[in-house]
Amino acid sequence: MRRLLLTISALGLLCAVAAAAGDASAQRRGRARPRPVCGDPTVRCRTTAVFQPHQLPFEVSASDVIVESEPFYMVILKSVRDTAQDGTVFVPEDERLEAQKLFPRHKVFASRGYEPDELYYEGTAEGQQFMAVFAGRTRAEAGRVLARVRATGKFPGANLRRTRTGFNGT
Repeated sequence: MRRLLLTISALGLLCAVAAAAGDASAQRRGRARPRPVCGDPTVRCRTTAVFQPHQLPFEVSASDVIVESEPFYMVILKSVRDTAQDGTVFVPEDERLEAQKLFPRHKVFASRGYEPDELYYEGTAEGQQFMAVFAGRTRAEAGRVLARVRATGKFPGANLRRTRTGFNGT
């Protein structure tokens, strides 16, 4: 029995070392492990990156080059067609700020084109820019936020998406 426990302990240690080595090699390649999103604008985000007011911040370390957030849910509040994809079409900042007042503990954020300093959001339609509210990490939490959004009556086309955000700083 003691030999079995030692073998299990050794195997666990080897797995931990291998996982750490995998994280280190991912860092050397420039890609970091997925980072937590800072979805509550009233709580300080532990990040070294500078995010614009319209962006959804997430934890980024000084050594990160290519980094993505962990998966999360968002409720799309509004979208606009951006067929030119030249960065001139997006939801105006004053609209985002008005929406933020409705959801003080959930960050309202907006996509703003295709420039290198802008974040990307997976699973969103090409040729569309959007305004969304952070809805949480779980489906249950997201459902509650979606219900709150619909209760306002201000966003008739609101819909739920599971996504992640990130940037490529190379």
